[in-house]
Amino acid sequence: MLLLVGGGAIVAAGVGAVEASRTPSRAMEPWSLAGSYGEIRRNALSWALLAPNPHNLQPWRAQLIGEDSVALFLDPERSLPQTDPFGRQIVIGLGCFIELMRMAAAQSGYGVDLDFYPEGEGAQAPVVRARFRPNAAQPDALFVAAQDRRTNRLAYDVRPLPSEETAILSEYGVVVSEPEAVANLRALAKEAWDIELMTPRAWKESVDELRFGARQIDATPDGLAVRGGFINLLAGLGLVTREAQLPQGSMGWQTAMDAFNDAIAATPAFVVQVSEGNTRRDQLDAGSRWMRLSLAAAQRGLSLQPLSQALQEYPEMAAPYARIHALYAQPGQTVQMLARVGFAPPVPAAPRWRLEEKLVV
Repeated sequence: MLLLVGGGAIVAAGVGAVEASRTPSRAMEPWSLAGSYGEIRRNALSWALLAPNPHNLQPWRAQLIGEDSVALFLDPERSLPQTDPFGRQIVIGLGCFIELMRMAAAQSGYGVDLDFYPEGEGAQAPVVRARFRPNAAQPDALFVAAQDRRTNRLAYDVRPLPSEETAILSEYGVVVSEPEAVANLRALAKEAWDIELMTPRAWKESVDELRFGARQIDATPDGLAVRGGFINLLAGLGLVTREAQLPQGSMGWQTAMDAFNDAIAATPAFVVQVSEGNTRRDQLDAGSRWMRLSLAAAQRGLSLQPLSQALQEYPEMAAPYARIHALYAQPGQTVQMLARVGFAPPVPAAPRWRLEEKLVV
C-alpha cells in the first residue's frame, strides 16, 4: 500500500506506519519516574517537574545543597520576552513547581521551610531556598491528583457545572458561570487570541516552541507538543515545519485560529484568580493557588485550560488587559490567571525533561 502526501511525494506505507505509531517515550518517562529516586529532595523535585507552566517551558533549575536543602532558580533561557516581558507568567510557573514540591514532600511527612529571594531578586539569584524537615507535615489530600492533572485544549461539554464542583473551585478563584458573564469572557478571550495571532512577533514566540511529532518531542521535551499518527508521519518526513506556520492565513495559522475559536465557543465556565498586588511574591503565590486549583479540578474530573492572552503585558494587548481588570480586579489588584473549565475527553500528559537535566552543580 502507498500513502500519497502533499506535493505528490509517494511514501511506502511501511515506513509511514512506523513513524505514525511512534510515541515520545523518553519525553514521557518523568511521569512514571516521579517519586522513585530514593531520596526525599530528589523525590519531591521529580514530582514538581510535572507542574503546569507557561508554554511548557519548564523554566526551573534546582541545586542540591548540603544534606537537607535545595535552591531553586529561574532558567534565563526559558522565557517569553514578547508576550511576557516582565516575566510574570514564568514566575507563576515556578510557583506551581514550588507548591507541588512542597506537597510531594508532605506525602513522606517532610515539611519544607521556604526562604524566598534569600539573595535579593537578581536575575541569577535563587528564587527560593527550601529546607526539608522530617516529621513536620501531613499529606495533602489534593496530591493524589498529581498524575491526573492535564492542560486540556479541546472543546468542552457545554452543560453547566454542577453546583458541588462550582463550590469546590470557588475556594481557589472566582468561578464565572452566569451565561452573560460567560459570553463576555468568551468574546474577550477570542479578541485577545486574535491580537496574538495578528501580532507577528507574539505569534512567532509560540510557533518557536512547537515540537512536531515524537522524534522532535523526545529530542526536546519542552514547548508545545503536536503529536499523533499523521503529524508524526509528516514530521518524520520533514513535511511540517515551524516556518510554515508563521504566515497569516497559512494552514497552520488558520488551524490554530479555528481550534481556539471552537474551544472557546464550547466553554461552559471560567475561573479567574486575582492577587492583591503584583510583586514577585504575589506571582509565586498565584502559582501556588493555580497548582491547587488544577489538582482540585482534576480530582473532580474537570478540565482546565489557562487563557493567558488577555493578561499579557505588551502594547497591542492593552485593551483586553484593561477590560478584564475592570471586570474582575479592584484598584491595585492584578488578575493573575484566567482559565476555561468544564468536562472534556481525556488528553495525554505533556512531555517533560528528566530530573537529572534540571539539576545544576
